[in-house]
Amino acid sequence: MAREQLQVLGALDVAKTQWYHFTAIVIAGMGFFTDSYDLFCISLVTKLLGRIYYHEEGSGKPGVLPDNVAAAVNGVALCGTLAGQLFFGWLGDKMGRKKVYGLTLMLMVISSIASGLSFGSGPSTVMATLCFFRFWLGFGIGGDYPLSATIMSEYANKKTRGAFIAAVFAMQGFGILAGGLVAIVVSAAFKTRFNAPAYAVDPIGSTVPQADYVWRIILMFGAIPAALTYYWRMKMPETARYTALVAKNAKQAAADMSKVLQVDLEAEQEKVETIVQDKGGEFGLFTKQFVRRHGLHLLGTTTTWFLLDIAFYSQNLFQKDIFSAIGWIPKAKTMSALEELFKIARAQFLIALCSTVPGYWFTVAFIDKMGRFAIQLMGFFFMTVFLFALAIPYHHWTLPANHIGFVVMYSLTFFFSNFGPNATTFVVPAEIFPARLRSTCHGISAAAGKAGAIVGAFGFLYAANAIGVRNVLIILGVISFFGLLFTFLVPETKGKSLEEMSGEGEEEDTSTAESRQEASHGITTLPV
Repeated sequence: MAREQLQVLGALDVAKTQWYHFTAIVIAGMGFFTDSYDLFCISLVTKLLGRIYYHEEGSGKPGVLPDNVAAAVNGVALCGTLAGQLFFGWLGDKMGRKKVYGLTLMLMVISSIASGLSFGSGPSTVMATLCFFRFWLGFGIGGDYPLSATIMSEYANKKTRGAFIAAVFAMQGFGILAGGLVAIVVSAAFKTRFNAPAYAVDPIGSTVPQADYVWRIILMFGAIPAALTYYWRMKMPETARYTALVAKNAKQAAADMSKVLQVDLEAEQEKVETIVQDKGGEFGLFTKQFVRRHGLHLLGTTTTWFLLDIAFYSQNLFQKDIFSAIGWIPKAKTMSALEELFKIARAQFLIALCSTVPGYWFTVAFIDKMGRFAIQLMGFFFMTVFLFALAIPYHHWTLPANHIGFVVMYSLTFFFSNFGPNATTFVVPAEIFPARLRSTCHGISAAAGKAGAIVGAFGFLYAANAIGVRNVLIILGVISFFGLLFTFLVPETKGKSLEEMSGEGEEEDTSTAESRQEASHGITTLPV
């Protein structure tokens, strides 16, 4: 039986799009801008790290990071992210979204700067300190996932909530663009300066000593947008849904949202107490009642995000082949170190600009029209189609005349992952769980995704060598198909309030509750 909604929550649900909505998108989105910059910029500088720290004198070949070192440098941030998603997701429900939100951002700022200052007496110690600081950078980034999604969902109205949450996530695309752009500018600036006659020339195949500054500047730049956002995050009031439904302070919730919405709202403490006294609504995570109400939902959000990230991150292993095939990146020995960095950054920038970013914003434009379910189903379907289209006639695509077609098909898989499950798997977990468990469940879902990313980024790198790229593509197509099937466990949330989805606005019919208790315990309960 539905219970009348709190006035403050009803006001948020029906509020017209206002300036505070856009402010919240920018504040939360800048965190994701920083997240994606920090996670993706490392792939730009790994070749440079190899040239600087693992060059063998007299070999005549550019240095390369050993496989185990490359895996550690690229993967340690993903491991930190997974841990941070679980920890900060839980902490966000215990302490409140706002208190934890600033903590994650400061951790990202400090770790970004520390990563660029990585020190040591030799290559192994420099890489070890870099991995240490990037783990904690990932730990802070992990906290941003559940907190940003939860805060945006709890601030938004029913009509455009999906677009607002997706817009926060879409800032990832701009972070990837910024990573490529910063690397282009820094490498070009150093290359111009140190190729001047007054300095040591940077000939083909060489690495100038000043290149050691380049990767450090690129990594440390990620601290700037995070630091600029910190003040505004601290000024944001706690979300009304946490204050009213979890902290049980209706007066504070009404006061905070009166300022945000610029309307007078009544503090309904008695109604909050009534909701809280309903013990059926106070079930914990993984209790029988949680499993009955939300067990399949959590299974759906974790499996789809896990499967999506296996396919999404595995595709990165083909980028170097694609870039080489279309002539964007010649062989390393034909370029100087700074020139190689410039061309790698330019290639990533163009892929992001033409494929990744448009996919994100197509989701923003259509998610509240088509719905989350339809977009996720469509995305997995087309990912499956294009991966099989790449895999089955794979030898056809390896012919030089067909490289452009391969690039187009490859780009379309990225487009439909972003105009599809890469965005919706982030949106839905922030909408369907109760307020007191929302951040925790989103963190669990996101951590499942990062587990898939680790499998995709590293497991399939070795699998490609063992069973061949064609077979890997077939496996990824099958994984995308399973993602499509598990999408049927995820409910549609378009146009519904958060309380309607989570069941927090409901109270069980007395006869239903009594019959359930009688069935489970064999005891008849009579009203007194």
